[in-house]
Amino acid sequence: MKRHPAILLLVLLLGSLSACQPSATAVAPSTPSAIPAKPQTTESIPVTVYNDDSYPPYSYKENGGIKGIYVNILKTAFSRLDGYAVTIEPVPWKRGLEYIETGRGFAIFPPYYHPVDRPWMTYSTPILDEALTIFCNADVLKTPRPNWPQDYAGLTIGNNLGFAGIKEGQAEALAKYNITIEETAGSEANLLKVALKRIDCYANDKLSVLWELQRLKAGGKYDPGGTQAEILEGATISSEQGHLGYTATDKGAFPYKADFVAQLDKILTAMKDSGEIQKIVDQFISQP
Repeated sequence: MKRHPAILLLVLLLGSLSACQPSATAVAPSTPSAIPAKPQTTESIPVTVYNDDSYPPYSYKENGGIKGIYVNILKTAFSRLDGYAVTIEPVPWKRGLEYIETGRGFAIFPPYYHPVDRPWMTYSTPILDEALTIFCNADVLKTPRPNWPQDYAGLTIGNNLGFAGIKEGQAEALAKYNITIEETAGSEANLLKVALKRIDCYANDKLSVLWELQRLKAGGKYDPGGTQAEILEGATISSEQGHLGYTATDKGAFPYKADFVAQLDKILTAMKDSGEIQKIVDQFISQP
């Protein structure tokens, strides 16, 4: 059948218009979202650090909490770390060292720097000096005695029962200068013996003695004058430095260790240089 020319023209026009319309299945081009992307947040890494639970006045448990000079210093330092939430957990010293030696624990305080004896431990920058010091009654120190051991010839010096203290590495000096060591249980008993002139002197860690004297004064047990002599500081026998000790046997279990160490060393150095650590020590000793 032959189409009429007008009808044919209409068909062609309708077909052309249909081709210009978008397909029903066409995908509209994407546009940027009007909601801004949520900023990424970094959560603090939880870190457990162990401390000696029986080392007053440096680190110890009391009434269910932890106290001590190192505790106060490191709490302050840990609070300034970027990206870490540090928990301090008190443990018996030997158990804590075992955690570090086996790699189960990250760090512990306050070990001395003994790399030969503890090849499984690395150390922070030194935190604090601990000095083994002689304390004597005032009569003994009327004559200056700055030199150990020669200035203490013939004297009787107290030592805590079972504590290496003055005996460690001093056998030759003690024998040469006829120095007698008398052992008594505890710092309190030894210091009271010095105050009552039952022994000449007492050897122990300097800060431990100063702290104990404050406690005895506060408790009314030490009151220089009358029947008790004043106790004064004499010579320093030896000195060690306390650190935060890190495990070296964790086999990558603590991948953040290098950053943690670097940050903490920087913070501790700044605290020492500014005198902040000494202020923390002085405040603790003055308020037993």
